[in-house]
Amino acid sequence: MKKSENSMKRPTNRRAFLTNGMVAAGAVTMGASLLPGTSAAFSGEEDGAPITKGDIAILTFLSALEQVEADLWIQYAELGGATNQGLSPIDLPFTGGLAPDYITGLLVLDGDMPQYISDNTDDEISHHRFLNNYLESKGAKQIDLSRFAILPPSRVTGVPQKGRLTNLKQLTIDTSWWTRYRSETANPDFGGTFENAVPDLAKGQHPAIPLSDGDLGVDAKGNISNHLQAIANTAGFHFAFIEQGGSSLYPALAQKVTNLEVLRILLSIGGSEIMHFQTWHDKAGNATNITDGNLTFPNLNAGIDPNNGAAGNNIADEFQTNLIMPEPTFFLDKKLGPVSIIRPTSTQQGGAVASVVSFAEDGLFLDPSTNRNTGIVDALIRLAEEADEARRKI
Repeated sequence: MKKSENSMKRPTNRRAFLTNGMVAAGAVTMGASLLPGTSAAFSGEEDGAPITKGDIAILTFLSALEQVEADLWIQYAELGGATNQGLSPIDLPFTGGLAPDYITGLLVLDGDMPQYISDNTDDEISHHRFLNNYLESKGAKQIDLSRFAILPPSRVTGVPQKGRLTNLKQLTIDTSWWTRYRSETANPDFGGTFENAVPDLAKGQHPAIPLSDGDLGVDAKGNISNHLQAIANTAGFHFAFIEQGGSSLYPALAQKVTNLEVLRILLSIGGSEIMHFQTWHDKAGNATNITDGNLTFPNLNAGIDPNNGAAGNNIADEFQTNLIMPEPTFFLDKKLGPVSIIRPTSTQQGGAVASVVSFAEDGLFLDPSTNRNTGIVDALIRLAEEADEARRKI
């Protein structure tokens, strides 16, 4: 069976990305001004190794990306989160659960979806705040991307009509992570390519939140429309897409840090990203087999490849919804045999630039007024390059 190409094979360097015309003209430059003066190192606190300029670049980029994630999760929580999130040290600065009919669709994926959405939201807020506070404690500058918060949010009643960093209304979602984690013979770090679980999500543009009150409403029996259920299903797959990126990004960048305390930060926050991913991976499998216009959510337990109609035992293993544990696959050297791992973890496939490119290709930064990405992409790419260029010094 021929594997379809996906974003894992696309160029992930800034020059190729800009050449392809994906970044809005006039984007601001952020680069070196975000680093602390001209000092290359700070005093380490645990192992004597300094906090290097590269460590600061990595932490700055991660804080920036966590701000992006906080922005998108806040939008999900505003509409579909818990109305009472329970005890949390993070005070969510908004009202959640504003779209009960949207929540009805999310509950099809899991009865605890609103709580999980709110919890994921305060996690991402905490990541950004902590990383910024840590940078400041070491004499480095905090990062704030709020100047790029220009994208319009949902117009559902009650949603604050203020600009956002991310657009959740025109997404093109790569769902190849689904088959990537089920493969026993392929690893993206070895050049493996993988098919999409929901091929239609990977083409066209699809909303993951209701655009306005017009998307809401129930029929006489209290049922929501197929369109609104498709929006909720799209959100479910998007949740996992976002968090699988963090699952790979943190270990990819952890290999570059010098200071032991900084390594501890990356391993600790990265672990929570992995917990998020597996949760959403599991919930996405409950998406109902429906069609809404040109978007179909296939029955992934039918033993049929939704990409080409092929059938067989190997097809069932690639798409079956309860296979959410990473199957052992090849790692480092095929002579070592298969092992269950996070994948990818190389800079090329899972590093900082690769993460920004995947988010941009997802449509997260698309400005509907221009049909182009906002200037945040250029800013993130510059930060990502500095993070990817960091090298461990021992």
